[in-house]
Amino acid sequence: MRAMMVGLLAMLAAGTAAEAAPERRCGWLHNPSPGNHWLDDRDGEWVLSAQGGPELPGMRLIPDMTTREWVRTNGYYGYGCACLTMEVNRAQRRVLRVTAAEQLPLSRCRADRSLPSPG
Repeated sequence: MRAMMVGLLAMLAAGTAAEAAPERRCGWLHNPSPGNHWLDDRDGEWVLSAQGGPELPGMRLIPDMTTREWVRTNGYYGYGCACLTMEVNRAQRRVLRVTAAEQLPLSRCRADRSLPSPG
């Protein structure tokens, strides 16, 4: 019985670690208004923040994208193309942490047919 419990705990720990392993995801990074951010990639939408909600660990790693290759849709707010390295829970489609971020040229996302239209 004890061996079975140890094995079960090991499997649960491995599953949790696998879910939280950093993944590089590229697509449209949206920031349409203060405090609202999400990434649309080939797998769907990954919410990073919602106005008034808690700050996701690592959000400060995302560079100011408004200075170049940025489409303004609401003052300085809008969207751009980026790759984010994130720890995610795939089953819940939830972002746990951002570990790295890189802005890309808009042309890269525009050429990627697996991405949805940005807006």
